[in-house]
Amino acid sequence: MSTTATRVVVTGGQRRRSLVRNRRPEKPLDRPGQRSRMRRETLAGYGFLVPWLVGFLGLTIVPMAYSLYLSFTRYNIFQPPSWTGFDNYVRLFTDDPQFIQSAQITLVYVLVGTPITLAAALLVAMLLNFRDKGSGFFRSAFYAPSLIGGSVSVAIVWRAMFAGDGPVDNSLSFFGLDLGGWIGNPDLVLPAMIVLSIWQFGATMVIFLAGLKQIPKELYEAAEMDGAGSWHRFRAVTLPMLSPVIFFNLLLGLIGAFQVFASAYIISNGSGGPAGMTNFITLYLYKRGFADGQMGYASAIAWVLLVVVAIIAAILFRTQRSWVHYAGDNR
Repeated sequence: MSTTATRVVVTGGQRRRSLVRNRRPEKPLDRPGQRSRMRRETLAGYGFLVPWLVGFLGLTIVPMAYSLYLSFTRYNIFQPPSWTGFDNYVRLFTDDPQFIQSAQITLVYVLVGTPITLAAALLVAMLLNFRDKGSGFFRSAFYAPSLIGGSVSVAIVWRAMFAGDGPVDNSLSFFGLDLGGWIGNPDLVLPAMIVLSIWQFGATMVIFLAGLKQIPKELYEAAEMDGAGSWHRFRAVTLPMLSPVIFFNLLLGLIGAFQVFASAYIISNGSGGPAGMTNFITLYLYKRGFADGQMGYASAIAWVLLVVVAIIAAILFRTQRSWVHYAGDNR
């Protein structure tokens, strides 16, 4: 409740009284049932969170913690795990040439396939951004491969297309390029995998297209009035305004490229061939854990992969200050 304070001010022997009302904020009244209603609302909120918390703990945190423990053990599913310390990690980097090869192949796949995918998606998004007639059909057509690209059926079709005497090989032979098939060639099977990943740029293209729609047209008009050409408008307007979307797609693209598995497994019949050129880290992890029964060793591979992806993500977040520009940013 508000209170009224009275003070006396004496000036030149004359007494004046001034009433100064100091209004203090009223304390909220403790209405009957208010606390119980707030308590019920809080419990209801936690009740809605319980399914997610159970799934997060039971399907993510607990398995991750257990796999971290298994990475320091020797475990083959049929016998209890035995503690070995850092032996699995030492073996990975000092006595396992197949892991080194799989790491190199995965890095080539990520560093080559991801930038080309982003460039192709951005190019198609810019073309669709300036096209009104039939844009819905073309957006759906370009987006469709991203919906089915990771399926087993597409990997089987891709293997048939790039195999010896397949459609791709026959088409190239018509122009005098007799490669003898891509799938069985150690020098060409990895490019075939990269082409498959580029073909699935639909989701990235849609995100780029949404970002392009948000760029104010006034910026392009002002740049055109200043005499900027198409390339200069792209470099000075499109890229800076689209940099948050580029950062988002780059981050997701890198993480997704490190997790490639289904297409490599189908194309190589689970062997990682030819000559180990499709033996990506995820496929090598699967072979060691489920084919050889070395679950402790496979857990160590999984945690190495996790640490590598985390380091790359941290580097991207660290360097985004120098090239990612957000709206209202004064840098």
